[in-house]
Amino acid sequence: MDQYDAYMDQWTNRLAPLLRSLVELAAHDGHMTRAAASLGVPQSSMSRRIHALEQELRVPLLIHDGRIVRLTPAARRLARLASEPLRRLDLAVAEVTGEVDPDHGTVRFGFPLTMGSGPVPDLLAEFRRRHPGIKVLLKQAHGTALSADLRAGDLDLAIVIPAPERLRHVRIGTQRIKVAVPDRHRLASLEHVRLADLESETFIANPPSYNLRRLTEDWCRRAGYVPDIAFEVTEFATIRELVGRGLGIALLPHDERMPPGVTELSLVGAGYHRDITLAWGSTVEAPPTRRLSTFLLEGFGLFESSVVGR
Repeated sequence: MDQYDAYMDQWTNRLAPLLRSLVELAAHDGHMTRAAASLGVPQSSMSRRIHALEQELRVPLLIHDGRIVRLTPAARRLARLASEPLRRLDLAVAEVTGEVDPDHGTVRFGFPLTMGSGPVPDLLAEFRRRHPGIKVLLKQAHGTALSADLRAGDLDLAIVIPAPERLRHVRIGTQRIKVAVPDRHRLASLEHVRLADLESETFIANPPSYNLRRLTEDWCRRAGYVPDIAFEVTEFATIRELVGRGLGIALLPHDERMPPGVTELSLVGAGYHRDITLAWGSTVEAPPTRRLSTFLLEGFGLFESSVVGR
């Protein structure tokens, strides 16, 4: 064993149990009692471990504010970086020893705000029926937030639009973007419109950080103009409601369940779509997570086939 290996072994052997305590403390927002209970150790032992880790690293990890304990920025960063390696180790040992039950456990799953209706809720309902022993904790957010949660280890699996960078992912479908207009709009009787025909319109769109907002601006610029965006709204359902009240038009994903007063028009030309991807937060997939990912891959394959066949 060379000097570097000996040095690394010294750190991992001494720090692994202490890092486990820090990760758990961060997961419970600095609540020492709850973190200790989750590890099955007395609170005094939990406190000693964190203190020992501070001594080993010579870095302050806790801020004591009366009875409240808060993690320092360094402690939060260390917990975030250490959580995934420790989780991989747990999964590897459990899988080798046969301790992981694929039909019981928890999967932290995220999906986009644009997919609150349609195939995702239907597939989740069917998955629950087939695998009642697996608890699926759900989170809805836009793509950037979901990707960040996957990288931070806060999600195990997520449907992400568009494809995330630096994460393992598979394309599972396509999201068609259409123009949502009020029923009484001058173009509402048409089936197809050109983006150039919408230059004089008032747009309702997401905030600038959203992928669909960037696409809306890019596509309009290619059509020769800058869109007049009068309202910025995070929720797609709210955008449709505002469109139905005549406050503007919007480029939105196709939705089978449109609210009253709104008509969808197809855009002339190619490229008005986004890839739907299934992404993983870890290279090691726990058996319950694999159950859900396999089910979603098969389910979306059948859904895409039915759409193409129409």
